[in-house]
Amino acid sequence: MASPASRPGAPSLADPKKRPQRFAGTLYRGREGMWSWVLHRITGVSIYFFLLVHILDTALVRVSPAGYNAVIGTYKNPLMGLGETALVAAIVFHALNGLRIILIDFWSLGTKYQKIMFWIVIGLWVVLMLGFAPRHLMNVFSE
Repeated sequence: MASPASRPGAPSLADPKKRPQRFAGTLYRGREGMWSWVLHRITGVSIYFFLLVHILDTALVRVSPAGYNAVIGTYKNPLMGLGETALVAAIVFHALNGLRIILIDFWSLGTKYQKIMFWIVIGLWVVLMLGFAPRHLMNVFSE
């Protein structure tokens, strides 16, 4: 049995102009669905680690109230204020994108409108963060 490249009329693999076209590069296309997936995972893991630290530092109050006060005192600086802003940004995006995922899963037209819903999530996220971040950062940097 002859290989497909040795058949008469088949494109020669030696000639680059006649090679069959294949996608060269990564499997991911960098579209809305992929970025939504990536951001959802990053924000989810970030929130998880915040909750882990939060539970540990809150549990410290039972062990050593003075230690707890010392830890909480370290949180009262501008760097942690920026971290709080990032935390709220992650929570808001994760929540809005979670609602988008629910719509994709349970709404019959969800997959058809998943791209537009991604941009709606981004728009809502920007509006909500524009309402939160300036006020929060004014409080952080005015102390």
